[in-house]
Amino acid sequence: MRPVHSIRSRYLVFAEDHIDTDQIIPARFLKTTRRGGLGTALFADRRFDAAGMRRPDFPLNRAETAGAEVLVTGENFGCGSSREHAVWALLDFGFRAVVCPSVADIFRQNALKNGLVPVVLSRAAWRSLARDKGEVAIDVAAQTVTLPDGSAVPFPLDPFARYCLLEGVDELEFLMRQMDAVARYEENAACEP
Repeated sequence: MRPVHSIRSRYLVFAEDHIDTDQIIPARFLKTTRRGGLGTALFADRRFDAAGMRRPDFPLNRAETAGAEVLVTGENFGCGSSREHAVWALLDFGFRAVVCPSVADIFRQNALKNGLVPVVLSRAAWRSLARDKGEVAIDVAAQTVTLPDGSAVPFPLDPFARYCLLEGVDELEFLMRQMDAVARYEENAACEP
């Protein structure tokens, strides 16, 4: 996982509520344990028609959203099953953050473990972002989002998750970095009566 300090990007608004993980990545694409290549299947049942043609009215298919690294979406994003593939598909498509009024708990954990920043904003700040166009700046260290109008709004982030994002490590990598301290502890514990 690469470190995530800040993200400055245009953003794509897909302001639907309760987008579940089966919409994000349909179950038929879960046959792999590889993280790469899933971006082509992101929102497959909504992006493409039965003949495999792009639906021009779907937000991810619009030319003006190409290259957006931030997805602005509605309430309870990522609800449903706990498929980590949903996060992999978003990352592989090019998204680095999801901004919404609320995010499903399991999706949030999967996102953080893979370097996708789940940003939960107040309803008022979210409405302002969803209404405007332009760029957004997400500062993980400061836990702020700078909206297109220049205002900076805070977002919550667990301190350990923040540390892992800034360092570019998941929980296992964090523990592996502590092996010298674990060895010293075990050595000292073995000396005690």
